[in-house]
Amino acid sequence: MIEPIYRSTREEREKWIKKARYNIFNLQSRQVYIDLLTDSGTSAMSQLQWSEMMLGDESYAGASSFYKLKKSVKDIFGFDHFLPVHQGRAAENVLFSVLVKKGDIVPGNAHFDTTKGHVEYRQATALDCTIREAYDTNLIHPFKGNVDTEILKSVLEKYTDSIPFIILTLTCNSTGGQPVSMQNIKDVRALADKYSIPLIYDAARFAENAYFIKLREKGYEDKAIPEIVTEMFSYADAMTMSGKKDGIVNMGGFIGFREKELWEKATTFNIMFEGYLTYGGMAGRDMNAMASGLREATDFDYLDTRVRQTEYLANRLLDQRIPVQQPTGGHAVYVDATKFLQKVPREEFIAQTLVIELYLEGGIRSAEIGTLMADRDPQTRENRFPENEYVRLALPRRVYTNNHMDVVATALGNIYNRRNKITSGYRILKEAPIMRHFTIELAPV
Repeated sequence: MIEPIYRSTREEREKWIKKARYNIFNLQSRQVYIDLLTDSGTSAMSQLQWSEMMLGDESYAGASSFYKLKKSVKDIFGFDHFLPVHQGRAAENVLFSVLVKKGDIVPGNAHFDTTKGHVEYRQATALDCTIREAYDTNLIHPFKGNVDTEILKSVLEKYTDSIPFIILTLTCNSTGGQPVSMQNIKDVRALADKYSIPLIYDAARFAENAYFIKLREKGYEDKAIPEIVTEMFSYADAMTMSGKKDGIVNMGGFIGFREKELWEKATTFNIMFEGYLTYGGMAGRDMNAMASGLREATDFDYLDTRVRQTEYLANRLLDQRIPVQQPTGGHAVYVDATKFLQKVPREEFIAQTLVIELYLEGGIRSAEIGTLMADRDPQTRENRFPENEYVRLALPRRVYTNNHMDVVATALGNIYNRRNKITSGYRILKEAPIMRHFTIELAPV
């Protein structure tokens, strides 16, 4: 299907963003020309997925759709036990309700917003162990999602009794959709075994991670994507999955478990928060669509087309000397806002300032991955200033053409040409105590 979009005027956009209190989430979709806010639940489903929607079994318990999804989870990831949930953050809520308690330390590679939020809500600490190379946007490193195993080892030694699990995000969203190498996965698994600590994946973009392993890691160039995925998940004890990314569905997710004992503990919370064990907040039709989408996501030609469109946009920006995270990640292009807007004070939210400028320039919606998303320190309540301030341009799967990417590149180029005239940003009027970026209200300084 196609979706009509409205080409608004700058005057209209100025009125709309002011009414939205300068929070891009508050805009109505009809007020957006090209929507790169997220790739989560915004992709186009295939004809096979749509046909599966018509076959959905909406039985409350024991639906055939559950068993279709169960088979895909087993075939692709190797987990015998799983629980369906309505999306990725729901999977975190259920699993962390079992595993995370006050005072715990959860090490991993640059936890994303909902992961950190669920950890900190339980008065625990999300500890970033990402390699230093990830934060140098000009450095070409094939696996900027990797964990620094020396840092992780020291954390495991120091906090052994307070670590419920290690989490790997595949690909690592917060460092620019950057992949984790198979060798790094193996090394983290070895440390997990040494200290008898479970290893869990946030696997929302597992297929893109496998694609980069095939292209960038020696010894995997001749392996098929499903083979690489099988090996990746052989090292995991459990996984959370937002099916809205590499499941290529509009809504849905699940938790995969290696051990039945952990699954049994999680079932209580799944019933409390999501629904019965064989639907868990999902309609049967959505389970059917995800069962197919997970398989489609492991097709090399599909992945190659998707990632190369992201690369196309990145190259268009680099041609204009616009600073972006290099090499290009999977699902998005990350513009280095700190280098882009050098005259905006950091306490005035540099990345959010650029997000708003891009909307005003071209009606393009993007996401701030910076100080707003980093939130406040739970103890001091001071703003946390992350290593990098990014504007994320997330590409929905199978939706936009390269002509749309050209419009985005032109809009950013126009802003870049007048970047030195942008000298002030925004101040906070109202914010939530956790994960504030979704509902925050701002005003120009």
